[in-house]
Amino acid sequence: MTCVYVIGGPLLASHYPIMQDAPFHAANAAVFKNYFDPAWHFREQFELQPFAVPYVTMYLIAAGCMFFMSAVSAIKVAAFVMLALLPAGLAVMFHGMRKSPLLGLTGLAFVWCGLTHWGFLNFMGALGLFAMAIGLSLRLVDKPRVATASCLTVVLLVLFFTHPFRFPFAICAVVGCGVVMYPATKRFRPLLWPLLGPSLLFASWFVTRPVALAGEIDLLSPDPGRLAEVGDHLYRSLLDPREAQAFERASTVMVLLALGLSLLAVIRARRQLHSRRERWWFAGSHVAITCCTAVLLWMYLSLPMEITVWWYVYPREITATLFVALGLLPDLPRSGWWKLGVTIALCWALVPLGQVVIEAHRQFDRSTRDFDAIVDEIPRAPKLLYLIFDHRGHTSRRAPFIHLPAYVQAERGGWLSFHFAMWGASPVVYWPRDAPGAVVPPPRPLRWEWTPSRFRALRDGAWFDWFLVRSAADPSHRFADDPAIEQIARKGRWWLYRRR
Repeated sequence: MTCVYVIGGPLLASHYPIMQDAPFHAANAAVFKNYFDPAWHFREQFELQPFAVPYVTMYLIAAGCMFFMSAVSAIKVAAFVMLALLPAGLAVMFHGMRKSPLLGLTGLAFVWCGLTHWGFLNFMGALGLFAMAIGLSLRLVDKPRVATASCLTVVLLVLFFTHPFRFPFAICAVVGCGVVMYPATKRFRPLLWPLLGPSLLFASWFVTRPVALAGEIDLLSPDPGRLAEVGDHLYRSLLDPREAQAFERASTVMVLLALGLSLLAVIRARRQLHSRRERWWFAGSHVAITCCTAVLLWMYLSLPMEITVWWYVYPREITATLFVALGLLPDLPRSGWWKLGVTIALCWALVPLGQVVIEAHRQFDRSTRDFDAIVDEIPRAPKLLYLIFDHRGHTSRRAPFIHLPAYVQAERGGWLSFHFAMWGASPVVYWPRDAPGAVVPPPRPLRWEWTPSRFRALRDGAWFDWFLVRSAADPSHRFADDPAIEQIARKGRWWLYRRR
């Protein structure tokens, strides 16, 4: 119930999730679902490349849900699944380490971190799958079973199609687990078959991947100064000070519980780690987690901010570092009553994190009601140009209004003036403009969506027939050069224009 509340509560508190990139996730999922329906006009715009750019797990989940629910509801279901992989993946990892799966609750501390507010949902889901792969690897060398090996293969395949650049780290982690656990298990061969198929798949993708994903990674000298930025990358995504307070409370409770459980673990170890194999098992499993944590921390200190079209690169790794480091937590007490007490304490510490985000979503819901009202005026399959001048009306430090009009494409089809498809680093990309039958919007310069003041009606608006603007002041003067464009509606801070 705690997981459902913390993850699902905010998603139910607002019609639109307060995630910056969520509208385009919904639009891409709608392209997969309606690609062959001519009424949506997707096939003449987009080329699907689900293997060349295999970030498709979330889109396939949402596309499947769109057969019986709206695009917005479908992307919220997909978001729930991606975020639920965090505690689920930790539970499997703790189980593989012979600890209580209930410790997976600690993964809720990262569910609504900064990356989620950006909308990096596939990255968050990949973290959970990464932890799951570690847990299954430990389980497989401990007690080899066909079912466990099959689960590891499936998890690695799903991880590849969720976030391919997390995949090689998972392969290294699985191999590393086999190496460090060998003194305790004398087994490595059970890991070979689960690795074979996914590794061949990754290799075939790597040599054929598109240019947009083929950029070189220039590692910088480790910068210890980045350690001072950790708080900004984790839990300073809302203007509400209660967010940081809730995270500090959760962190304090988890540290105190870890200290207490560590003391119990030391006492228990004297009685239970009596054989050489058990001592090697305990040491090896914790060495494996420590090595993974160290590698991720080094990446946080060394990666650049931007690689080709990808931005905000190195800050992502501190979330991955601290998430995997949770594996070093001591086990819960064996006694049922003590275990229940610690579990209740964890829930008490983590629930406020969800409560703060629920309130942020409620405020965002109030601020998007005028958007709902004005979207009703737009017909199916419009050629829609949108400009966002006013970003007020929420407590997020991100810009959740910046891509909000992409929900029009997700629900109605048609074209957009700006789309992630233009970068070529998405499973959905634009056709070449000279391709037979292609109807593709004009190209846009870099940062177009962030600089709406560059818009000129005759130069930038001639291809479009609908124009949606968010502005506190009347933006009509921006369309004055084209007398064929007329205003037809205003709802709050949203203004709608069309071409006669």
